[in-house]
Amino acid sequence: MYNIEDIIRPNIKALKPYSSARDEFKGEAKIWLDANESPYESQVNRYPDPHHTALKEVISEMKDVSPDQLFIGNGSDEAIDLLFRAFCEPKVDKAYTFAPTYGMYDVSAQINNIELVKLPLGDDFQLPSIETILSSIDSKGLLFICSPNNPTGNVFPLAQIQEIASRFLGLVVVDEAYVDFSDVEGASTLLDACPNLVILQTLSKAYGMAGLRLGIVIASPEIIQVLHKIKAPYNVNTLSQIKGIELLENRELIQQQIDELKTERNKLAKDLQQLDIVTKVYPSQANFILAVFSNAEEIFQNLREQGIIIRNRTSQIPGGLRISIGTPLQNQTLIKTLRNI
Repeated sequence: MYNIEDIIRPNIKALKPYSSARDEFKGEAKIWLDANESPYESQVNRYPDPHHTALKEVISEMKDVSPDQLFIGNGSDEAIDLLFRAFCEPKVDKAYTFAPTYGMYDVSAQINNIELVKLPLGDDFQLPSIETILSSIDSKGLLFICSPNNPTGNVFPLAQIQEIASRFLGLVVVDEAYVDFSDVEGASTLLDACPNLVILQTLSKAYGMAGLRLGIVIASPEIIQVLHKIKAPYNVNTLSQIKGIELLENRELIQQQIDELKTERNKLAKDLQQLDIVTKVYPSQANFILAVFSNAEEIFQNLREQGIIIRNRTSQIPGGLRISIGTPLQNQTLIKTLRNI
Protein backbone atom coordinates (compact mmCIF):
# COMPACT_ATOMS: atom_id res chain seq x y z
CA MET A 1 0.00 0.00 0.00
CA TYR A 2 1.16 3.54 -0.80
CA ASN A 3 2.21 5.53 2.27
CA ILE A 4 3.65 9.02 1.86
CA GLU A 5 5.83 8.52 4.95
CA ASP A 6 7.60 5.67 3.17
CA ILE A 7 8.62 7.71 0.14
CA ILE A 8 9.69 11.08 1.58
CA ARG A 9 13.46 11.37 1.71
CA PRO A 10 14.60 11.14 5.36
CA ASN A 11 16.44 14.48 5.23
CA ILE A 12 13.31 16.18 3.88
CA LYS A 13 11.16 14.58 6.55
CA ALA A 14 13.53 15.93 9.22
CA LEU A 15 13.90 19.35 7.60
CA LYS A 16 12.76 22.41 9.49
CA PRO A 17 11.71 24.82 6.72
CA TYR A 18 12.87 28.41 6.55
CA SER A 19 10.43 30.74 8.27
CA SER A 20 10.05 34.02 6.38
CA ALA A 21 8.81 37.28 7.83
CA ARG A 22 5.52 36.77 6.00
CA ASP A 23 5.16 33.30 7.55
CA GLU A 24 5.62 34.63 11.06
CA PHE A 25 3.04 37.39 10.73
CA LYS A 26 -0.11 37.06 8.67
CA GLY A 27 -2.64 39.85 8.56
CA GLU A 28 -2.88 43.61 8.23
CA ALA A 29 -0.50 46.11 9.82
CA LYS A 30 -0.01 49.86 9.91
CA ILE A 31 3.76 49.77 9.76
CA TRP A 32 5.87 46.92 8.37
CA LEU A 33 9.35 46.84 9.94
CA ASP A 34 9.99 43.09 10.06
CA ALA A 35 11.52 42.02 6.71
CA ASN A 36 14.26 44.59 6.01
CA GLU A 37 12.34 45.77 2.94
CA SER A 38 12.47 49.25 1.51
CA PRO A 39 9.82 51.42 3.21
CA TYR A 40 9.26 53.48 0.05
CA GLU A 41 6.12 52.29 -1.72
CA SER A 42 6.53 51.19 -5.33
CA GLN A 43 3.91 48.38 -5.47
CA VAL A 44 6.77 45.85 -5.42
CA ASN A 45 8.82 47.03 -2.44
CA ARG A 46 7.27 44.34 -0.23
CA TYR A 47 7.93 40.61 -0.49
CA PRO A 48 5.26 38.62 -2.33
CA ASP A 49 2.73 36.41 -0.58
CA PRO A 50 4.67 33.15 -0.08
CA HIS A 51 1.42 31.18 0.04
CA HIS A 52 -0.12 32.72 -3.13
CA THR A 53 -3.43 32.95 -1.25
CA ALA A 54 -5.43 35.17 -3.61
CA LEU A 55 -4.22 33.36 -6.73
CA LYS A 56 -4.99 29.98 -5.19
CA GLU A 57 -8.55 31.08 -4.42
CA VAL A 58 -9.13 31.89 -8.09
CA ILE A 59 -7.51 28.67 -9.34
CA SER A 60 -9.26 26.56 -6.72
CA GLU A 61 -12.66 27.78 -7.95
CA MET A 62 -11.62 27.32 -11.57
CA LYS A 63 -10.26 23.78 -11.10
CA ASP A 64 -12.89 22.72 -8.52
CA VAL A 65 -10.35 21.66 -5.88
CA SER A 66 -9.67 23.02 -2.39
CA PRO A 67 -6.80 25.51 -1.88
CA ASP A 68 -4.92 23.01 0.31
CA GLN A 69 -4.73 20.71 -2.73
CA LEU A 70 -2.86 23.38 -4.72
CA PHE A 71 0.77 24.33 -5.08
CA ILE A 72 1.81 27.24 -7.30
CA GLY A 73 5.29 27.04 -8.77
CA ASN A 74 7.64 29.10 -10.89
CA GLY A 75 6.42 27.16 -13.90
CA SER A 76 5.77 23.42 -13.84
CA ASP A 77 9.52 22.86 -14.14
CA GLU A 78 10.00 24.03 -10.54
CA ALA A 79 7.40 21.50 -9.40
CA ILE A 80 9.13 18.69 -11.31
CA ASP A 81 12.43 19.53 -9.63
CA LEU A 82 10.84 19.73 -6.17
CA LEU A 83 9.20 16.33 -6.63
CA PHE A 84 12.60 14.80 -7.37
CA ARG A 85 14.14 16.55 -4.36
CA ALA A 86 11.39 15.44 -1.98
CA PHE A 87 10.61 11.91 -3.08
CA CYS A 88 13.71 10.42 -4.77
CA GLU A 89 16.84 9.47 -2.84
CA PRO A 90 19.87 10.03 -5.13
CA LYS A 91 21.51 6.81 -6.37
CA VAL A 92 18.79 4.77 -4.62
CA ASP A 93 15.35 5.53 -6.03
CA LYS A 94 14.50 5.65 -9.72
CA ALA A 95 12.11 7.63 -11.87
CA TYR A 96 10.18 6.34 -14.89
CA THR A 97 8.88 7.93 -18.07
CA PHE A 98 7.29 6.78 -21.31
CA ALA A 99 9.37 7.84 -24.32
CA PRO A 100 9.18 9.94 -26.39
CA THR A 101 8.00 12.62 -23.98
CA TYR A 102 8.82 15.98 -22.39
CA GLY A 103 12.57 16.37 -21.94
CA MET A 104 12.55 18.18 -18.59
CA TYR A 105 11.95 14.95 -16.66
CA ASP A 106 15.32 13.70 -17.91
CA VAL A 107 17.10 16.97 -17.12
CA SER A 108 15.69 17.16 -13.58
CA ALA A 109 16.56 13.52 -12.96
CA GLN A 110 20.18 14.15 -14.00
CA ILE A 111 20.43 17.31 -11.88
CA ASN A 112 19.18 15.37 -8.85
CA ASN A 113 21.35 12.31 -9.60
CA ILE A 114 18.37 10.00 -10.12
CA GLU A 115 18.36 7.18 -12.65
CA LEU A 116 15.58 7.72 -15.19
CA VAL A 117 14.17 4.58 -16.80
CA LYS A 118 12.56 5.28 -20.18
CA LEU A 119 9.84 2.83 -21.17
CA PRO A 120 9.07 2.99 -24.90
CA LEU A 121 5.55 3.81 -26.00
CA GLY A 122 3.88 1.32 -28.31
CA ASP A 123 2.23 1.70 -31.70
CA ASP A 124 0.80 5.18 -32.27
CA PHE A 125 2.46 6.16 -28.97
CA GLN A 126 0.13 4.24 -26.67
CA LEU A 127 1.12 3.05 -23.18
CA PRO A 128 2.54 -0.47 -22.90
CA SER A 129 0.53 -3.09 -21.02
CA ILE A 130 0.29 -2.83 -17.25
CA GLU A 131 2.26 -6.09 -16.96
CA THR A 132 5.09 -4.65 -19.07
CA ILE A 133 5.13 -1.47 -16.98
CA LEU A 134 5.15 -3.27 -13.62
CA SER A 135 7.82 -5.73 -14.71
CA SER A 136 10.07 -2.75 -15.57
CA ILE A 137 9.64 -1.09 -12.15
CA ASP A 138 11.96 -2.12 -9.34
CA SER A 139 11.93 1.02 -7.19
CA LYS A 140 9.60 3.50 -5.60
CA GLY A 141 10.11 7.13 -6.68
CA LEU A 142 8.32 8.97 -9.48
CA LEU A 143 6.48 7.77 -12.57
CA PHE A 144 5.71 10.49 -15.12
CA ILE A 145 2.80 10.27 -17.55
CA CYS A 146 2.46 13.26 -19.86
CA SER A 147 -1.13 13.39 -21.13
CA PRO A 148 -1.70 14.91 -23.65
CA ASN A 149 1.82 13.79 -24.40
CA ASN A 150 4.51 16.14 -25.68
CA PRO A 151 5.57 15.85 -28.52
CA THR A 152 3.02 13.30 -29.77
CA GLY A 153 -0.24 15.04 -28.76
CA ASN A 154 -2.18 11.95 -27.69
CA VAL A 155 -3.92 11.29 -24.36
CA PHE A 156 -3.81 8.12 -22.26
CA PRO A 157 -6.96 6.45 -20.85
CA LEU A 158 -7.79 7.36 -17.26
CA ALA A 159 -8.49 3.69 -16.48
CA GLN A 160 -4.87 2.84 -17.32
CA ILE A 161 -3.56 5.73 -15.22
CA GLN A 162 -5.70 4.64 -12.27
CA GLU A 163 -4.50 1.03 -12.53
CA ILE A 164 -0.86 2.13 -12.64
CA ALA A 165 -1.35 4.41 -9.63
CA SER A 166 -3.08 1.67 -7.65
CA ARG A 167 -0.10 -0.67 -8.13
CA PHE A 168 2.85 1.72 -7.79
CA LEU A 169 4.29 2.53 -4.35
CA GLY A 170 5.72 5.89 -5.41
CA LEU A 171 4.04 8.96 -6.91
CA VAL A 172 2.37 8.90 -10.33
CA VAL A 173 2.83 12.37 -11.83
CA VAL A 174 0.36 13.15 -14.61
CA ASP A 175 1.57 16.16 -16.58
CA GLU A 176 -1.51 17.87 -18.01
CA ALA A 177 0.12 20.99 -19.46
CA TYR A 178 -2.14 20.68 -22.52
CA VAL A 179 -5.30 19.31 -20.90
CA ASP A 180 -7.35 22.44 -21.68
CA PHE A 181 -7.12 21.59 -25.39
CA SER A 182 -8.28 18.02 -24.87
CA ASP A 183 -11.76 16.67 -25.47
CA VAL A 184 -11.15 14.02 -22.80
CA GLU A 185 -11.67 14.36 -19.06
CA GLY A 186 -8.56 15.14 -16.99
CA ALA A 187 -7.03 13.06 -14.20
CA SER A 188 -8.28 15.25 -11.34
CA THR A 189 -11.33 12.97 -11.16
CA LEU A 190 -8.98 10.23 -9.89
CA LEU A 191 -7.62 12.16 -6.91
CA ASP A 192 -9.98 10.63 -4.34
CA ALA A 193 -9.26 7.09 -5.52
CA CYS A 194 -5.49 7.60 -5.96
CA PRO A 195 -3.79 9.35 -3.03
CA ASN A 196 -0.39 8.97 -4.73
CA LEU A 197 -1.50 10.93 -7.81
CA VAL A 198 0.12 14.29 -8.59
CA ILE A 199 -1.28 16.42 -11.42
CA LEU A 200 0.80 19.10 -13.10
CA GLN A 201 -0.97 21.88 -14.99
CA THR A 202 0.09 25.31 -16.18
CA LEU A 203 -1.17 28.76 -17.08
CA SER A 204 1.44 29.01 -19.86
CA LYS A 205 -0.40 27.31 -22.72
CA ALA A 206 -4.18 27.71 -22.88
CA TYR A 207 -4.24 30.75 -20.58
CA GLY A 208 -1.56 32.69 -22.47
CA MET A 209 0.74 33.36 -19.48
CA ALA A 210 4.02 31.69 -20.47
CA GLY A 211 5.90 34.86 -19.54
CA LEU A 212 4.53 34.84 -15.98
CA ARG A 213 5.84 31.34 -15.17
CA LEU A 214 2.87 30.00 -13.22
CA GLY A 215 2.74 26.25 -12.80
CA ILE A 216 0.06 24.37 -10.87
CA VAL A 217 0.27 21.18 -8.82
CA ILE A 218 -2.95 19.44 -7.76
CA ALA A 219 -2.51 16.66 -5.20
CA SER A 220 -3.42 15.54 -1.70
CA PRO A 221 -2.85 18.11 1.06
CA GLU A 222 -0.08 15.87 2.47
CA ILE A 223 1.91 16.01 -0.80
CA ILE A 224 1.27 19.74 -1.17
CA GLN A 225 2.62 20.36 2.34
CA VAL A 226 5.88 18.63 1.44
CA LEU A 227 6.33 20.83 -1.64
CA HIS A 228 5.66 23.96 0.40
CA LYS A 229 8.18 22.80 2.96
CA ILE A 230 11.08 22.75 0.48
CA LYS A 231 10.23 25.49 -2.03
CA ALA A 232 12.06 28.82 -2.06
CA PRO A 233 10.28 31.17 0.38
CA TYR A 234 9.13 33.61 -2.32
CA ASN A 235 9.08 31.42 -5.43
CA VAL A 236 6.36 33.36 -7.31
CA ASN A 237 6.84 37.10 -7.61
CA THR A 238 4.23 39.75 -6.87
CA LEU A 239 3.73 40.86 -10.48
CA SER A 240 3.07 37.30 -11.66
CA GLN A 241 0.50 36.74 -8.92
CA ILE A 242 -1.32 40.03 -9.62
CA LYS A 243 -1.28 39.64 -13.40
CA GLY A 244 -2.32 36.01 -13.17
CA ILE A 245 -5.43 36.92 -11.19
CA GLU A 246 -6.19 39.77 -13.58
CA LEU A 247 -5.99 37.60 -16.70
CA LEU A 248 -8.02 34.79 -15.15
CA GLU A 249 -10.91 37.21 -14.63
CA ASN A 250 -11.55 37.13 -18.38
CA ARG A 251 -12.45 33.46 -18.56
CA GLU A 252 -14.80 33.97 -21.49
CA LEU A 253 -12.03 35.34 -23.74
CA ILE A 254 -9.70 32.52 -22.71
CA GLN A 255 -12.32 29.92 -23.64
CA GLN A 256 -12.92 31.62 -27.01
CA GLN A 257 -9.19 31.41 -27.75
CA ILE A 258 -9.05 27.75 -26.71
CA ASP A 259 -12.02 26.95 -28.96
CA GLU A 260 -10.43 28.77 -31.89
CA LEU A 261 -7.14 26.92 -31.43
CA LYS A 262 -8.96 23.57 -31.39
CA THR A 263 -10.78 24.50 -34.60
CA GLU A 264 -7.52 25.64 -36.18
CA ARG A 265 -5.81 22.43 -35.05
CA ASN A 266 -8.33 20.35 -36.99
CA LYS A 267 -8.04 22.55 -40.10
CA LEU A 268 -4.25 22.52 -40.00
CA ALA A 269 -4.19 18.73 -39.65
CA LYS A 270 -6.35 18.37 -42.79
CA ASP A 271 -4.20 20.83 -44.73
CA LEU A 272 -1.01 19.02 -43.74
CA GLN A 273 -2.44 15.66 -44.80
CA GLN A 274 -2.93 17.02 -48.34
CA LEU A 275 0.76 17.85 -48.77
CA ASP A 276 2.93 15.37 -50.68
CA ILE A 277 5.89 16.11 -48.38
CA VAL A 278 3.90 14.93 -45.32
CA THR A 279 3.79 11.17 -44.79
CA LYS A 280 1.82 11.08 -41.51
CA VAL A 281 -0.12 13.46 -39.26
CA TYR A 282 -0.71 12.17 -35.74
CA PRO A 283 -4.04 12.92 -34.01
CA SER A 284 -3.60 15.62 -31.37
CA GLN A 285 -5.42 16.66 -28.21
CA ALA A 286 -2.95 19.51 -27.58
CA ASN A 287 -2.21 22.91 -29.12
CA PHE A 288 0.32 21.41 -31.51
CA ILE A 289 0.52 18.76 -34.21
CA LEU A 290 3.25 16.18 -34.76
CA ALA A 291 3.72 15.48 -38.46
CA VAL A 292 6.23 13.25 -40.24
CA PHE A 293 7.85 14.84 -43.31
CA SER A 294 9.68 13.04 -46.12
CA ASN A 295 12.65 15.40 -45.88
CA ALA A 296 12.20 16.91 -42.44
CA GLU A 297 15.63 18.46 -41.90
CA GLU A 298 15.54 20.32 -45.22
CA ILE A 299 11.98 21.53 -44.66
CA PHE A 300 12.76 22.63 -41.10
CA GLN A 301 15.73 24.68 -42.32
CA ASN A 302 13.78 26.10 -45.27
CA LEU A 303 10.99 27.31 -42.97
CA ARG A 304 13.52 28.83 -40.58
CA GLU A 305 15.14 30.79 -43.40
CA GLN A 306 11.71 32.23 -44.20
CA GLY A 307 11.12 33.25 -40.60
CA ILE A 308 8.73 30.43 -39.64
CA ILE A 309 9.98 28.60 -36.55
CA ILE A 310 8.68 25.14 -35.70
CA ARG A 311 10.24 22.44 -33.48
CA ASN A 312 12.55 19.77 -34.86
CA ARG A 313 11.78 16.45 -33.18
CA THR A 314 13.61 14.13 -35.58
CA SER A 315 15.91 12.99 -32.77
CA GLN A 316 12.88 11.45 -31.04
CA ILE A 317 10.68 10.56 -34.02
CA PRO A 318 12.25 9.99 -37.47
CA GLY A 319 11.02 12.77 -39.76
CA GLY A 320 9.02 14.33 -36.93
CA LEU A 321 8.37 18.07 -36.84
CA ARG A 322 6.16 19.58 -34.14
CA ILE A 323 4.03 22.54 -35.16
CA SER A 324 2.31 24.78 -32.60
CA ILE A 325 -1.15 25.98 -33.59
CA GLY A 326 -1.08 29.67 -34.46
CA THR A 327 -3.72 32.20 -35.43
CA PRO A 328 -5.72 31.51 -38.60
CA LEU A 329 -3.45 33.87 -40.57
CA GLN A 330 -0.27 32.29 -39.20
CA ASN A 331 -1.50 28.80 -40.04
CA GLN A 332 -2.48 29.88 -43.58
CA THR A 333 0.97 31.40 -44.07
CA LEU A 334 2.61 28.16 -42.91
CA ILE A 335 0.58 25.99 -45.29
CA LYS A 336 1.19 28.37 -48.19
CA THR A 337 4.92 28.28 -47.51
CA LEU A 338 4.95 24.47 -47.28
CA ARG A 339 3.06 24.24 -50.59
CA ASN A 340 5.71 26.41 -52.20
CA ILE A 341 8.41 24.18 -50.77
